[in-house]
Amino acid sequence: MNELENSILQALVELENAVRTMPAAVPKPNLLPLFVRLDDLTRSLPANADPNLLHYLHKKSYEKARLLLEGRDAENPRGNCLRD
Repeated sequence: MNELENSILQALVELENAVRTMPAAVPKPNLLPLFVRLDDLTRSLPANADPNLLHYLHKKSYEKARLLLEGRDAENPRGNCLRD
């Protein structure tokens, strides 16, 4: 995994952790900066990046992207997209 992919994975884990705390959090965490950071990181990926990673990130399938980056893509359920 390269540095950019590692940064994406860290942001995805941070987002997942923030979402997990939401039911009990007061005040609720602001997720917008995480979404902005993920969008920025996604735009930084080269055109020859893993096509599945690009697909997941462009479709906002963040859990699928996280599993892929963790080497657990086989755990991803098939989606409705032709690519999934």
